[in-house]
Amino acid sequence: MSAQQDTRPIVAITMGDASGIGPEIIMKALAHEATYAACRPLVVGDATRLREAGAIVGGGLEVNALETPAGAKYQRGTVDCIDLKLIPAGHPFGQLSTISGEGAYRYIERATRLVEAGEADAICTAPLSKEALHAAGHKYPGHTELLAHLTGTPEVSMMLVAPKLRVIHVTTHIGLMDAIRKIEPGLVERVIARGHATLVKSGIADPRIGVCGINPHAGENGLFGQGEEEQKIIPAVEKCVAKGWKVTGPLPADTLFFRAARGDFDLVVAMYHDQGHGPVKVMGLEAGVNITVGLPVIRTSVDHGTAFDIAGKGIADDGSLLEALRQAVDLAPKRRLAAA
Repeated sequence: MSAQQDTRPIVAITMGDASGIGPEIIMKALAHEATYAACRPLVVGDATRLREAGAIVGGGLEVNALETPAGAKYQRGTVDCIDLKLIPAGHPFGQLSTISGEGAYRYIERATRLVEAGEADAICTAPLSKEALHAAGHKYPGHTELLAHLTGTPEVSMMLVAPKLRVIHVTTHIGLMDAIRKIEPGLVERVIARGHATLVKSGIADPRIGVCGINPHAGENGLFGQGEEEQKIIPAVEKCVAKGWKVTGPLPADTLFFRAARGDFDLVVAMYHDQGHGPVKVMGLEAGVNITVGLPVIRTSVDHGTAFDIAGKGIADDGSLLEALRQAVDLAPKRRLAAA
């Protein structure tokens, strides 16, 4: 297939924290024929670090260092890399580093600009270290908030996808008491709407959405809590139902996740970080994917951390990255055949 006729989406893969497992899982994922059948992967990172990771994991891949996407080959056997040259040769694996924290920020920044310029169709992120990011002077709770800042997006949502389970969060990286204060009907309605739109776009025409309560047993008619379900959640659910959407809740979180996993719901709306993250990671940490919903660019990510304890050993599993790439391809705008 010629470059002119190639409709595979270009996915910008950010290298994440160079001291973690990101470089290794990238080199493993890009050794698969299926990766290139589905997309044109373009790593945004450091070529030297990728070569070091390649030597650790094996596979015999070459790294094609680039300044712009124009010289990319997009062929299995060669890893195309927009080379920012930020990581020195021999930089240690498995150790917190401000150099790696700065690199993680810069990779995301460059990938965002590539998509905005039409030079890539989606972003897929390897894990970063929040502590290293902060040590480098970038005070963001994580990828989600960083991408919202870079794109000028006032509000986004985190969606986690695991085998048999999808979860979107009303709040994420804030303390539990702050989360409860932040939850209000308008926010809940907007999060449900973002999740509904994402599933419709992915091919689920009339998604079934279950909404978690805040308190145990969703408050059990006022027995638990101080009326949070009635004040913060029910008005949002009623507005969504009035639109003709299949939205149910608030429901007790413990039974809702069980019902969703058996197929009763296409999406669960979690009220706070651990309410949603716990069930997803039990269902499939290695195959979990993090999708930022509401951005003007498509962004998917692995649903695991930098794993400093095993970084540099060649044993990290690339399953979550492979699934994140598949999700990025599914969500990316479809490229059309160029005119002859």
